[in-house]
Order: sequence, then C-alpha cells, then structure tokens
Amino acid sequence: MRYYNQNIFTNATEAYRLYLKSRGKKDVVQYSTPRLKHPTVEDSRNFKTTNHIWKSGDRYYKLAAQYYNDPSMWWVIALYNQKPTEFHMSAGDTVYVPVPLETVLYYVGL
Repeated sequence: MRYYNQNIFTNATEAYRLYLKSRGKKDVVQYSTPRLKHPTVEDSRNFKTTNHIWKSGDRYYKLAAQYYNDPSMWWVIALYNQKPTEFHMSAGDTVYVPVPLETVLYYVGL
C-alpha cells in the first residue's frame, strides 16, 4: 500500500549521478512522494469515526493494528487527527479513528 499509485522515477541530477557512481551503482528505484489531503467535513460524511481515549502506552501503530488489522496504516490516524506523532498526544485526549480504511484512503488521495 505504501507505494500504491506512485510514480517511479530516476533522479537524473548531476550530484546524484556522482553519488551513485561513487557507490558503484547505475541507478536506484525511487518513488515520488504522494500529495495527501486532509478529508473535508463533507468528505467525512462518507465514513465513520471511532473515538478512542488516549492512554499511557498507546501508539498509532497499535491503534492501526486494532482498527485496521494493519499497523503500517498508523499514519492515517495521525493525518486524520492532525497530530503527526504520539508526542503530540496527551493522556485523556480523544483520538478519532476513521473507518472503513478503504474509504478514508480514497478521500486522502490514495
């Protein structure tokens, strides 16, 4: 899912070519960075959110494993809550977990 629907490219800048040459490599596969968007209020009418009260020991990847059966989707919860890391959370904060995952991914641009 991480590289789903991303452009594959070769970095052709002179500095990069010199770096690869020094490593004995001709090229390396690179993926473009996706442009994600936060779902609008109107978008969010097309999916539900589950409220989770943040407690000591919580991690985004654990919530993603619990709600999506995929810990690698932790970033969906972080993006939706606009809190990029667990350090932005405090005990007692409400975390909104958007579901179903497939619908949410559509609205963030994947």
